[in-house]
Parts: sequence; structure tokens; C-alpha cells
Amino acid sequence: MGRIVGQIAKGLGITLLFAVVTLCLAVTIVPLFLDQIYYRGPVSRHYDGARFFNPDGEIGLPVPPGSNPRGFVARWLTGQDDRPAWPDAVAVKPSRPPAFAAPRGMVATWVGHATVLVQAAGLNILTDPIWSDHAGPFPPLGPKRVAQPGVRFDDLPKIDLILVSHNHYDHMDIPTLKRLWERDRPKIVTSLGNDAILKANGIPSTALDWGQSVSGAALRGLGDDTVIQCENYEHCPDYRVHVLRSHHWSSRWNTDRSRALWSSFVVETRAGNIFFVGDTGAGDMAWPEEAARLGPIRLAMIPIGAFRFYPGQMQSDAHIGPEQAVQVFEKLRASTAIPIHWGTFRLSYEKWGTPPRMLELALRCEGIERKRFAPLRAGQSILVPGYAPVPRGTKHCDRRAIAALE
Repeated sequence: MGRIVGQIAKGLGITLLFAVVTLCLAVTIVPLFLDQIYYRGPVSRHYDGARFFNPDGEIGLPVPPGSNPRGFVARWLTGQDDRPAWPDAVAVKPSRPPAFAAPRGMVATWVGHATVLVQAAGLNILTDPIWSDHAGPFPPLGPKRVAQPGVRFDDLPKIDLILVSHNHYDHMDIPTLKRLWERDRPKIVTSLGNDAILKANGIPSTALDWGQSVSGAALRGLGDDTVIQCENYEHCPDYRVHVLRSHHWSSRWNTDRSRALWSSFVVETRAGNIFFVGDTGAGDMAWPEEAARLGPIRLAMIPIGAFRFYPGQMQSDAHIGPEQAVQVFEKLRASTAIPIHWGTFRLSYEKWGTPPRMLELALRCEGIERKRFAPLRAGQSILVPGYAPVPRGTKHCDRRAIAALE
């Protein structure tokens, strides 16, 4: 009898222990998937008092016409959608950027995905920095990097300014941002709500609404209109960041969808204006013109990848493809552009090399020189030419070649 009681007690003990462990895990994990509020503020043309939205139309699931959305998403998540093969790894030769660009110079280095190091007038800027091997909440789950960063983290120069476009894991990489903050104490500018996520991880930032701007002087705690005079332009805060509209969405845990805002940026520097949109769909295609009104854009960083979620698709509501990227380039009236958001993490259906090949064909369709919007290798740098209007040559559009790309 005593033995039976002992076994029952042991069984109850194990059950109780299992319950306690389960409860502890639930307390730790479950809240991460519950809805979280990152921002509270007045209703606006893109905020309904609870969530942000695109005033030019909402984002729909990128499913083939007539298909079952749930079944399609399940096949896409499990890789059972007959997508073209991607390489397991891409050869990358990391570069070592200089400490600064010349006072009127501008150098841009594609690190990979939406991460670009722009060095302009002694200012070192990073866009959506990610050095992690996986883009997701639970590494090693989530998209895995196939191309290592084009600049080793320890080879980065001191960073002055970071732009964070939105809170998706391939754009807001907390481990990388923490390393950068701890090393360099850079100024971080983002859009509304994202600052709450960064603050929860010990990372200070400045969050602005669409149409707002902040000067480098103000970010340093000086008056917004303070006249900045630097003996040299190394780390000189003589710049202004404008937060502008894009057409996208946000989420870290699914149920927190659109609790934080997404954005594009224009950075005014002594070397010229820089445009960055980490991720965007076409929307009404009026937002690039809004950026162009701030003055000539010497360098633009425009996404060309993750646009295809079923065969033949040329864009999705949330992601432009190469053809739309060329339209954005034209509407920006930019002088030079770098294609980003391709070839680093597999996020969609198209083949690894499709975005740059399609971009080249799309540029021919508009008679634009390839060098104005040429793909870079991870780690490759370009000396950005001074601003000059883009000349138009003879248009040659091979629609069959574009359609044949996987």
C-alpha cells in the first residue's frame, strides 16, 4: 500500500513540476504573441487611434487569384509551393570601408538586404542594420542569411546615424542594434511606435510621424535651428532627417499588426540628399514625389526583391518589383540609385538572381543607363557621382525576356 501511495505521490510530483514548468514557459512566451501597444496618440490620416494604416489602400495577402489563402500561406511557410531553388550560400568578399568620406564626397557600400553604409560629408549612416544570421523571433527558425554581411561588424567605422524603417525582423534586428548602440552611441531615427520596442531593449531612439523632421543638432540636444560649424566634417551633426510616407505594414508578433508605423526617409547633408525606403509596395505611387519635393536626391536606396509569391507575379501589395522600382527611381528624380532588399534572405518565390536581371531589362524599357541604378555585390562600394539629371536613351523593351524570368 505504501509503495502505491509513494508511486502516486511521485506521479503527482512530476505532474506538478511539469505544470509549474509549463506555467513558467507560458508566462515567458505567451505574452510575446499577445497584442502589444507601442504608440498612443491622436487620430490622423494614417492612424485610427489604435492602429496605423495606409491612406492609399490596405495590404492584402499575396495569394494567386482564386486560391485558398490559408492553404497557400501554409504551403509557402513550409516551402511546399514549388518555388525555384536558391543557393545555400553566396560567396562574399567583405570590404573594409574608410573612416569617412570627404566633406563633399559620398560613398555607399551595400552590406546586404536593406543594410547600406552611406558615408557623406564626414557622416556615417547605416540603414536597417542586420548582421544576424536569421531574420525572425526564434533563431535559428526564420529566414537564414545566404550571403554574409559585406562588411564585418568589427570593420565598421564609427556610426553616427541609423535609420530604422519599420519593425519587421529583417529590418529591425535588435541584436545588431544593441551592439551598435553599445559600441558607438549613434543617433537612431525611426517612425512612431518603433521607439517603444527599441527602448524595451535598452536602445534610445527618436520616433517621428510622416512629414516630421529633426536636425542633427536637435538629436545632439542642441536647438533645432542651431548653426553648426565644424573645423572638419568628421561626425559633424550638420544634417536633417525627414520621415516620410511609404506603403507597407508592421508586426513583430502578428497580433500587434500595424501598432507601429513604417516609413521612408530623406537625409539632407552637405554632400546632397539621400533617400531610403527599407520596404514598400507601390500604393498610389505619390510618395516618391513627396520625397523629391525636398530637393535633388543624389543617392536613393530602393528595394527590388521579395516581390513574387506565386509564378508570374510582378509585385505584391507590400513589395515593389524591379519594374515598380524603376518607376520609383523616375518619380524621385534621383541621380543614382542602389537596388536593395534582394539576394540576402529568402522571403519570397522568385529565383535568387531574378531581381537584378529583371531590373536591367526594366531600365532598358525606359532608356535609362544601367550605371544609374546598378546592382552591387555584397561588400561592394561606389563613389556616388554628384547630382546630375538622368539622360534618356533609346527604349528597348523585351517583355518576353522579362516574363521568362523565374
